[in-house]
Amino acid sequence: MQITGKITRDSLMTLEAYSKWRKQHKPEVMAHRQLRSVHLGEHMRVQFESELSMRYQIQEMLRVEKIFEDEGIDQEIEAYAPLVPNGGNWKATLMIEYVDVNERQRELARLVGVEHRMFVEVEGQERVYAIADEDLERSTPEKTSAVHFLRFELGPAMRASVKAGAAVKLGCDHSHYPAHVSIPAEALASLAGDLS
Repeated sequence: MQITGKITRDSLMTLEAYSKWRKQHKPEVMAHRQLRSVHLGEHMRVQFESELSMRYQIQEMLRVEKIFEDEGIDQEIEAYAPLVPNGGNWKATLMIEYVDVNERQRELARLVGVEHRMFVEVEGQERVYAIADEDLERSTPEKTSAVHFLRFELGPAMRASVKAGAAVKLGCDHSHYPAHVSIPAEALASLAGDLS
């Protein structure tokens, strides 16, 4: 899978080529995704996306749905390419995970607005709160969604600090889910590679 800086129809593999590539490289992609997955407390997981993870997602959708026509390919690119970081930000998928259905319904009602209370804090810098769900609103006044898409915009000083090895916290300051965690060094090294 070639990383080009921009996902276009021409930069994707054909279904046949991807099928062959997938057999050999799926474990590498899964390891990359695992590395960039950060647990926040017991019930939240933040999956920091990359061009590789989004290329894989698009190729998987094309494979599963057997999409090979230009219009369908363009729709998948349109859906997932906005989740590729652009050098000045991190983009992530927030998953709120409760196994028990009743508990999940109760907690999603309590967590309305949680997507706007997610933050990253680079050591020595101000918190940066997520810009959430830019494609469509995923919450109602009654409950939030179990999945949200987040963008953390990092200024030049923050990017330089991260690239120089500064610690970074991921957190949530919603009144019903206060939590924060230091992003592990290996994950942070991968995330630093997203920044220019």
